Amino acid sequence: MVRVLKVFLGFCLLLSTQVFASPPSPKLGQALCTRSANLLACIDAYDNSYSVAMSGTTMYLRGYESADKRRWAQTNSRYGSMTFFTGLASDGEAWVGYIQKVGWTTISRVSSSSGSRSKITCSRVTGCR
Repeated sequence: MVRVLKVFLGFCLLLSTQVFASPPSPKLGQALCTRSANLLACIDAYDNSYSVAMSGTTMYLRGYESADKRRWAQTNSRYGSMTFFTGLASDGEAWVGYIQKVGWTTISRVSSSSGSRSKITCSRVTGCR
């Protein structure tokens, strides 16, 4: 489950990352990203890589965790204020969950094939918990 949380939090970090044209290598806590019309690809200071592609209301994510030498893929589908996602990693771990927006609050729940579950609630006022 810790890995799933890393992937989920990495995805959140990816969406909040600025796109840098320079410096040539990312600083700690930042990611070096390139963008085309359909794809955003980033690499961070730890050599983890992530990419995001959109097609309509569906988002396709792929990544590589250098520490665990693990590849993963996740698909997100948005329906109104709900986003449902499923993911699979190269070590066989699978996860499923949803993200629900309620006003300024985002509630995320994820369950893993390892049997663990988590809930993350983020608010513009109180932050994440």
